[in-house]
Amino acid sequence: MRPERQPSPFPWDEVLHLLLGRLRWSPDAVWRATPREVAAALGGPAPGRSALSSAELDALMSAFPD
Repeated sequence: MRPERQPSPFPWDEVLHLLLGRLRWSPDAVWRATPREVAAALGGPAPGRSALSSAELDALMSAFPD
């Protein structure tokens, strides 16, 4: 009989580092975000959607310079 596999703990340190440090979310934004919003911010494109092409990224950067 195999021992039951325990789920790993949620990686709070890594997630907070990415949200607060890399993405520069405010602490208020981090704690108000839904799990779906956090997953979208950390996980890349939505299921069924490919990443932006270089041309699409260039068009967005031209349309919304900052």
